[in-house]
Amino acid sequence: MTLMECAREVREAAYAPYSKFKVGAAVRGASGRIYRGCNVENVAYPEGTCAEAGAIAAMVAAGETTLTEVAVIADSPDPVPPCGGCRQKLAEFGQGDTPVLLGTTDGKIMTTTIQDLLPGRFDASHMENAE
Repeated sequence: MTLMECAREVREAAYAPYSKFKVGAAVRGASGRIYRGCNVENVAYPEGTCAEAGAIAAMVAAGETTLTEVAVIADSPDPVPPCGGCRQKLAEFGQGDTPVLLGTTDGKIMTTTIQDLLPGRFDASHMENAE
């Protein structure tokens, strides 16, 4: 199963009773294993969880901290990029050249990278002088 197929499959499990906007994400860890996540809404909107964050959490819970590929899918006319917070989360666990596949349920695919999604990213090098 491809990474995008995994994202498509987990999208169906999304809990989106308020927006009705289901999103699925899958990340491939450095081991080659695939981790999946879907959005989980809450009536208190800021308390929801994005699909990308769920996939990253599954990867970390399994003991991995490096992702090598990302796929995100939603039912939208055009591919939907990750939100700002998820871009930073992807940057925490992936390299700038890590491929990010953005897809629609109708089959449109856009390929980008973490660097293109988050130029000028904040990373651990900015913390070198912190005491």
